[in-house]
Amino acid sequence: MLKGICFILLQFQIENMNVVIIKYNAGNIRSVDFALQRLGVRAVVTDDFDEICAADRVIFPGVGEASSAMEYLNERKLDTLITGLKQPVLGICLGMQLMCKESEENNTKCLGIFDLKVRRFPETGFKIPQIGWNNIYDLSSPLFSGISENEYMYFVHGYYVEKSPQTIARADYALEYSAAISKDNFYAVQFHPEKSGVMGQKIIDNFLKMPTP
Repeated sequence: MLKGICFILLQFQIENMNVVIIKYNAGNIRSVDFALQRLGVRAVVTDDFDEICAADRVIFPGVGEASSAMEYLNERKLDTLITGLKQPVLGICLGMQLMCKESEENNTKCLGIFDLKVRRFPETGFKIPQIGWNNIYDLSSPLFSGISENEYMYFVHGYYVEKSPQTIARADYALEYSAAISKDNFYAVQFHPEKSGVMGQKIIDNFLKMPTP
């Protein structure tokens, strides 16, 4: 009975959590918002500094091109804001790549939260970009609590983040790369959890339950 009460309290906390999705020049915000709604969470989509700073959890999604996205962030000073956030932050797809130091996509200087490079997949006979389901493995973070090794997630990307000690999940497509990374209060995934069915939904739920540092 105690376990059931704890679950109800935790679910209440999640459903009443102040969650912000950062609004910027990149797509995929709507599907992330829908995924949160399925968890009972009503997120705010905003680029307002005060709303972002006051949030319990921040999601930084993205589908698009790195240089134009960074130009938008820099013009609105969102680059400085994002790097200074102290609550749990989740980057998704382009959001993950923009958290890195630099990208080979139009030689773009990125946010530098992770001292990592984003590289273009080599021309080795694989179709680029990678579009579709791929398995993730070597899972080493509470972000993947309840997720089995080699679980399949949905990917859409032509660039990848190199492996490093900050890698918390790997994937393989033409070569092995970081499917997810983490540092302090920042988490990032290359795949789209909001499009990855029940297990992707579980990852979003795990992120919402991450403790504030």
